Amino acid sequence: MARIAGVNIPTNKRVEIALQYIHGIGSKTAKDILQKVGIEDSRRVNQLTDAEVLQIREAIDRDLTVEGDLRRETSTNIKRLMDLASYRGLRHRKGLPVRGQRTHTNARTRKGPSKPIAGKKK
Repeated sequence: MARIAGVNIPTNKRVEIALQYIHGIGSKTAKDILQKVGIEDSRRVNQLTDAEVLQIREAIDRDLTVEGDLRRETSTNIKRLMDLASYRGLRHRKGLPVRGQRTHTNARTRKGPSKPIAGKKK
């Protein structure tokens, strides 16, 4: 099992898909990494040699911010907004949608399950 950036990537999947299991790597970035290293995108992870896995690992470490560092950076940015008491920071603090979505009917993912209103009748 190949371990890249602290994540065990699945061995029976194509390399392009398996790299997307790492937080911070999407399909475009995975294709770019494989092109830079010179590995065909149709190959599977279990077909890679140790040297190729090492090349992929070095390319990711050199060029990208992934996993723990990326999560830490994101949470730091959110904390900064909350400390500034900006509009976006206040929305984060209240647990409401941050990017201008409506809250009258939707936004259940951010707000959580609906709460019953006392005394309301049909």
